[in-house]
Amino acid sequence: MQFILLMLFSSVLNTSGQLLLKQGAGKGLINPYLISGLGLYGISTVAYIVVLSKSNLSLAYPLLLGLTVVATTLCSWVVLNEKVPLLQWLGIGLIICGISAIAAAQK
Repeated sequence: MQFILLMLFSSVLNTSGQLLLKQGAGKGLINPYLISGLGLYGISTVAYIVVLSKSNLSLAYPLLLGLTVVATTLCSWVVLNEKVPLLQWLGIGLIICGISAIAAAQK
C-alpha cells in the first residue's frame, strides 16, 4: 500500500510540476511558475528515489512513467484546454493496459 501511495504521490507532483513548467514557459527564465514547477519536479524525484528503495526498477519506472503520461495528458486537456486527438486517447488507453499488465505480473 505504501508503494502505491508513494507512486501516486510522485506522479501527482511530477504532473503538477509539468503543468507549472508549461505555464511558465516563455515568460523569462525566472518566474513563479517555473520556480514552483522545478520545485515540485524535484520533490517528485525524491519521492521516486524512495519508491526505488522499496521496489524493482523494472516495476517502478514503467508504472511511474505510464501513470505520469496518463495524468499529464488528462490535466493538459482539462486544465490547459489542450486538444487531444482521438488517436492520442487510443494511445493513453494502451498505456493504461500496459500499466495494468505490469502491475498484474507482480502479483
